[in-house]
Amino acid sequence: MKREHVLPDLADTHALGEALAALVRPGDLVVLVGPLGAGKTALTQGIGAGLGVREPVTSPTFVIARVHRGGRLPLVHVDAYRLGGHADVDDLDLDASTDESVTVVEWGQGLVEQLADEHLEVRLDRRDDDVRTALLVPHGPGWTARLDAS
Repeated sequence: MKREHVLPDLADTHALGEALAALVRPGDLVVLVGPLGAGKTALTQGIGAGLGVREPVTSPTFVIARVHRGGRLPLVHVDAYRLGGHADVDDLDLDASTDESVTVVEWGQGLVEQLADEHLEVRLDRRDDDVRTALLVPHGPGWTARLDAS
């Protein structure tokens, strides 16, 4: 899979999420980085659709974390925006569910990487023309190999 993506509309962001869903395995961590409105929740919705999650995937801003079951893998969707640090992440007890799930964390850079030996970082941005972009940054040989093979 190529590392850089231009996402002109919502359907393109969902499609990238669906493509990523085909690559994820139990225990995977995906960290979404980017400013407000860059497409983090939209990408997660695509991952959910690709996993076969039937319920709506919405931003967990106020509940901090949601678990979506019923797909190929459980999807743990976390919004770390309001978390103050590693202690707050530990309080969520996310590592209890990471082995059998795919965990997608919005705003998690610098807070959640310790949850897995390897992770995929997706750097999302919104250009001045409102087109979104995504850069896939693998952290670890497993993610590098998966992206290179797809």
